[in-house]
Amino acid sequence: MTFVTYAYDAGLARITLADPDHGNCIHPEAVAELLEAVHRAESDRARVILLAAEGRFFSVGGDLAGFAGANDMAAYIERLANSLHRVISALQRSEAVVVCAVQGPAAGAGFPLAAAADVVVAVESARFSLGYGNVGLSVDGGSSLLVNTLGLHTTLRISLLGDSLTAQEAYEAGLVTRVVADTELSGGVDRVVTRLLSLPAGSQAATKQLVREAAGPAPEWALRREARSIRIRAGTKDAREGVTAFLDRRRPSFVHD
Repeated sequence: MTFVTYAYDAGLARITLADPDHGNCIHPEAVAELLEAVHRAESDRARVILLAAEGRFFSVGGDLAGFAGANDMAAYIERLANSLHRVISALQRSEAVVVCAVQGPAAGAGFPLAAAADVVVAVESARFSLGYGNVGLSVDGGSSLLVNTLGLHTTLRISLLGDSLTAQEAYEAGLVTRVVADTELSGGVDRVVTRLLSLPAGSQAATKQLVREAAGPAPEWALRREARSIRIRAGTKDAREGVTAFLDRRRPSFVHD
């Protein structure tokens, strides 16, 4: 694999976003490798999956240059959303407890990818943001499921206004489980993983299933709605202008279609 690395040892599967030069952005090849890695963790019967990233960013989100270069941006984004949603669903449905280590910004689709974990450990300087509206798109990647954790109006605030959450704010909202110093991420994650591996696997898997189903018995329905919506938005003039303006580093001039 080129964009993701995988390693397994003693019940722990480590899945690492490994494209730091491009901010671990979300594109078809990276998402395919992510899904392959999750399936490998399932084959290895991992008890804990650790999702982490190399570099300064956890993930900057979608590869907007790829969006702009697609012959049919709407179809391209819909395919990407559906592929990413398979990853999100697999992580949430996995019997393994999923731990996410966030060492920098988790933006766009990188935010709900991190939030798909059961336990999130973030450094103090980490930031969580969506920003889909800035480029004329609607949310995807399971962003609408954030309402189960953050509540209705916080989710609306970060979705509509583009506000970001600090690691401490995300902790107070219930999304982040542990906030650690920027230099202490590895130790903080190791403590969480060690604790999880010390507990009965069957009990952990059953508890995860019960709690997740209580929060939302059919997350795939929300994911399908997101994919359909983002395809519609990606076909608009506002989306084309938003993506182009972002790449040109200028303020977009939306037509409000």
